[in-house]
Amino acid sequence: MRLDFIRPLYERRGPYASVYLGALTGPERETHWHSVRDQLHRLDHVDKATLQALEEEATEAAAGRALFATHGDVVLAESLAKPPSEQATWSPLPLVTPMLMQRGENVPHIRVIVDHAGAEVTVFGGGSPRKATVEAAVWPLQKTAQGGWSQKRYERAVDETWERNAVAVAHEVDEQVRRIGAELVLVAGEPKSRSYLLHHLGTKSADRVLMVEHGSRSNHGQFEEDVERALDEWLDRRCAELIERHQEHSGPAGLSRVAQALREGRVHAVLAPGELAQRVWIGESGGTQIATDPAELRRWGVDRPIAERSDSALVRAAAMTDAELWFTDRVTDVAAVLRY
Repeated sequence: MRLDFIRPLYERRGPYASVYLGALTGPERETHWHSVRDQLHRLDHVDKATLQALEEEATEAAAGRALFATHGDVVLAESLAKPPSEQATWSPLPLVTPMLMQRGENVPHIRVIVDHAGAEVTVFGGGSPRKATVEAAVWPLQKTAQGGWSQKRYERAVDETWERNAVAVAHEVDEQVRRIGAELVLVAGEPKSRSYLLHHLGTKSADRVLMVEHGSRSNHGQFEEDVERALDEWLDRRCAELIERHQEHSGPAGLSRVAQALREGRVHAVLAPGELAQRVWIGESGGTQIATDPAELRRWGVDRPIAERSDSALVRAAAMTDAELWFTDRVTDVAAVLRY
């Protein structure tokens, strides 16, 4: 999981109110919010401005909400697909692990349904999904058995139209792959147009193409099912590759060793079995200030180490060093895959 979207949380100094709300519909909204607000009131030092900012966001209708606020501002508000366990905390760092675990691995990818007229291109990454229709040439598109001396010339013109449209689609896909850093390009549609598209894609895009069997612009149902299955299979393979890489290179395991690797900026991916509530020590500034021993942080120049949950500290360090985070039951303790 890429953590770019939560990086703004660590650009603001805490402490943070982290609020998880259940189903917010109809009259239940007030009840849910009052319960959580009471929890916050019982915590020390939660300021009125932060409570007010949270209340304004808390009334948004959704299956669930995760809100993170500090110094009178809601820095991040995420809608959740399923109602979470309601809780409210006040801590040096935002408690993002429950949100991340429900959110799952969001793979930046592009879905393409291509045909002779062009394509429908949907981009997943860098915000809400964005859909675009790409069409370059509209005539001639259909081959007909007219016969006569012009038959071959007409068929060649149709083929050229199909290819021009595929070139336009390839340009759009290449641009979006570059813009969002797409991991996958999932392609369905007319066989001939898929072939033209693959031929004209840039190397970076072509290397990420995965053909999907079903799908047309008039019928998305089976295409969406195939895409979700393909994404799940890709994630399973990717996670297995990371674990294998960790094992082959005897990567660090356990909080102390992983914390040291994060401080040194050497971590490519953090592998975690789930929430980790045990205590570690952090510094107020600098995302890599994390250790299991406060004396160790002092040796790194941190005058006043602060106690914090280990998962919150690990997520901050991963986000601020551009490392990935993967939750998996294939590890029993936190581990790291190193860059070098």
